[in-house]
Amino acid sequence: MTQLWDTRWVLLAATGATARIFLYSAVLALALSFVAGVARSASPRWVRWAALVYGELFRGVSLVVQLFWLFFVLPLLGVTLSPQSAAILGLGLCFGAYGAESVRVALAAVPAGQLQAAQALGLSRRQAFFKVELPQALPVMLPPLGNLMVMALKATSVTAMITVPELTFTANALTANLGASAAVFAYVGLAYYAMAKLVLWISRGLERRVRIVGRSDAGGQGGQGHGI
Repeated sequence: MTQLWDTRWVLLAATGATARIFLYSAVLALALSFVAGVARSASPRWVRWAALVYGELFRGVSLVVQLFWLFFVLPLLGVTLSPQSAAILGLGLCFGAYGAESVRVALAAVPAGQLQAAQALGLSRRQAFFKVELPQALPVMLPPLGNLMVMALKATSVTAMITVPELTFTANALTANLGASAAVFAYVGLAYYAMAKLVLWISRGLERRVRIVGRSDAGGQGGQGHGI
């Protein structure tokens, strides 16, 4: 416990670094998930193929290999990234490819008749997407995306392999240099657990909010229909 107290500021700084890497990579991953997932159902064939190639490539290659390419191989091609930038980009690209499948499946689960009815009422394809398709797909896509974000958080530990000074890297360095006790690794486990619980709590809150909004919208539309 003495070693844990003596290294508390180092560990807290590493925890903050892990949280920042996760936050930035999660924003990138969610944005790519939405764009690529929607692109898989887009009309232009080349857009569908581009999204398909992206998903197959980054789901089929190990995250470690992707990080090595970004950090060690790109400099040979004239592009140099900092360890943090390579970590954020690698995590974002990898988990964005997985998230795109969740978005695609959720959109495909919306009955085609819903879109046809919306277009029959005079809504454009874009209006039908945002007012009909997306609200029905959100409750389906949010749970797997929330679980995916927890996996992305845990995967930040892999970035230690490209010298990112995150929590796992720092704990290993303390062990190698100072012979830190098991208390340090107990802190690491508890820190990851607490951050994962926070991510799940936010995810579950969004799911409940979407379901409540969906029920209220359905109730409002049903009331209007009954009045007519």
